[in-house]
Amino acid sequence: MTEVQFHVNVRDRLQYTCRLLRKASRLGVRVAVTGSPATLAELDRALWVFEADEFLPHATVGVSALLSSAQARAPVWLVAQPDRGTPRPVLVNLGADVASGFEAYQRVIEVVSTDDEDREAGRNRWRQYQACGYTPSKHETTA
Repeated sequence: MTEVQFHVNVRDRLQYTCRLLRKASRLGVRVAVTGSPATLAELDRALWVFEADEFLPHATVGVSALLSSAQARAPVWLVAQPDRGTPRPVLVNLGADVASGFEAYQRVIEVVSTDDEDREAGRNRWRQYQACGYTPSKHETTA
């Protein structure tokens, strides 16, 4: 069964996600990130500049099952539809809703900011997971 973890009280979702992805990449964990197209575009830009002397390889993966060799090798995939294509072991959800097809991943990380609207959406996702028989865990962040 998929492990569901909520990282809550995140001050800056994009910077936090960049650090999370850097850590996963250094550990050799391949990750997919999902969210709205606008959020994924912001994350794409942030991944290019969040560290002045470091680049975190990533690829935007569309709905096509055909990937270039560079896309296939990238440790981080930005995916608008996580239920399409080959899933990675970990899915990071930056969307307002539970990601479709999350069950195909070993682990889902929900990143929830301190914003009231985002917190309410996070609570709704928590309840949705519980209604589906999952027991989410909570990781209280300090960053």
